[in-house]
Amino acid sequence: MGPVQEKSNGHYHALRRNILLTIIIVSITPMILVSISILYQFNVSYREKVEAHLKTLVKKHKQNIDSFLKEKSGDIASLAKTFTFAEMSDESFLKDRLAVLQQEYDPAFVDLGVINARGVQMAYAGPFNLGKAVYSSAEWFKKAMESDKVYVSDVFLGIRGLPHFIVAVRDNWNGEPWILRATIDFVAFNDLVENIRIGETGFAFILNSEGEFQTKPLHNIIPSKEPYAGFLKNEAELQDKITLIEREDASGIDEIYVAAFLKGGRWLLVYQQRAADAFTDLRNAFRVTLAIILLGSIGIISMAYIHSKKMVSRIVRMDKEKQIMNTQIVETGKLASIGELAAGIAHEINNPVAIMVEEAGWIEDLLSEEDIKESENLEEFKRALQQIHVQGKRCKEITHKLLSFARKSGSTVQDVQINELLREVISLSEQRAKYSNVVINKSLEENLPTIRVSESELQQVFLNLINNALDAMEKTGGNIAISTKIVSGHGGQNIQIQVADEGTGIPESDLIRIFDPFYTTKPVGKGTGLGLSICYGIVKQLGGDIEVKSAIGEGARFIIRIPLDEEEKK
Repeated sequence: MGPVQEKSNGHYHALRRNILLTIIIVSITPMILVSISILYQFNVSYREKVEAHLKTLVKKHKQNIDSFLKEKSGDIASLAKTFTFAEMSDESFLKDRLAVLQQEYDPAFVDLGVINARGVQMAYAGPFNLGKAVYSSAEWFKKAMESDKVYVSDVFLGIRGLPHFIVAVRDNWNGEPWILRATIDFVAFNDLVENIRIGETGFAFILNSEGEFQTKPLHNIIPSKEPYAGFLKNEAELQDKITLIEREDASGIDEIYVAAFLKGGRWLLVYQQRAADAFTDLRNAFRVTLAIILLGSIGIISMAYIHSKKMVSRIVRMDKEKQIMNTQIVETGKLASIGELAAGIAHEINNPVAIMVEEAGWIEDLLSEEDIKESENLEEFKRALQQIHVQGKRCKEITHKLLSFARKSGSTVQDVQINELLREVISLSEQRAKYSNVVINKSLEENLPTIRVSESELQQVFLNLINNALDAMEKTGGNIAISTKIVSGHGGQNIQIQVADEGTGIPESDLIRIFDPFYTTKPVGKGTGLGLSICYGIVKQLGGDIEVKSAIGEGARFIIRIPLDEEEKK
């Protein structure tokens, strides 16, 4: 591959690369920008939706837990106001009251106890042996004695050794305070909090103001660390708010925390969930979008590759056709120039040659005189004169061909039947073909329309082609195939004449110059190089086309196409 070819290939590679990149950028960029915009809007709206849902969920459960505590507090306060200390100190009566509470109100009540001002439990109803238990040193007892309202304690173990919390109300009897207390089932209360579950990682728990668990968390939580400690410190600011934050935990995992205060700010309800779990649908949308973008990009790149290849191939083909056309234009111009030159030369040579032939005839007449007949060199004179005649005739033929090539010789246009003309030409060539051991095979399509051409010029074209074929097979023999038919092309119908031989073929390097004037592949003295040039000129003048297909060892095939006028097609 030469430098010019390499440069041309590099140009087409660069062109294809530029087309490919342009198509990809123009196609993929809008898709990516639109996808990013949609994903951003979806991300914002979806996050707002999830955050609003979590806040609503926590708010709802905050209300449920507060309502639970208020209901239990109201039930105990109603008992204390309805019945006196004396009545409630009767254990049988107290047990009846517990049974009524558990059956008609809520089984979350575990037991009831009546405690005097000194902290001694005067009566007890429940599953534990807590009669006469002393609570004077218990924290909940002290706070219940100080409170004017129903007091709800934090969760603690107490005497029974199980987690529970107390709902206690203070009242007076004969001037002395007394307390009616009830134990709330921790399991029922814990289940109420554990029901706050969303997804795979969402869970809730309750802390008191000291950061102690009031329910059992599902995972290991350190309440003294952030953000729990921060919630508890800002209790005054966050009292009536539902707070949501998102931050990394100690393991570097994004977590969502939603917090709300219960029981007048003494308890903190915390809902916690991994951000990836909360935004699962968002993450799936991202994955689907990325998959669509990836598949779309692959499709765009594939189509861009295919189309850029087709476009560049088309450009390459057009450039080649342009180059061939330019070559043909150059060759046509060269033929025209040479034709003009040939006409001038023919006119210049024709007259001297005619004079030379006439003078040779006159000398021959002189030789017939008696005194010259006796000359010893008479035979030599006759041989020389014969040679002058032969060469003069040959010069005349050359000048005639030059004139024909230059279109200076006259020609008569008439209606010609191609098949009849071919049969006449073939009959003229059959004798020579027989001596050369060549068989001429005809395949002529019947009922071909006549065309208006110069019969002598077209006859010259066919004779040249057949004689060239015979020359090519002079030593080897073979077959010449001559065919005619109607074909479509070049904007209309054409008569196609094909002459194919089985000779040695024409080298590829000679094909481009085969129609050049004075160019011949025959040995010296066997041809002038004007035959195919004349054929080319005649066919082109008719508005037709002539081409050759050949290779070494495969013979040669000349194809002529002569267009039909509209009238000739009828």
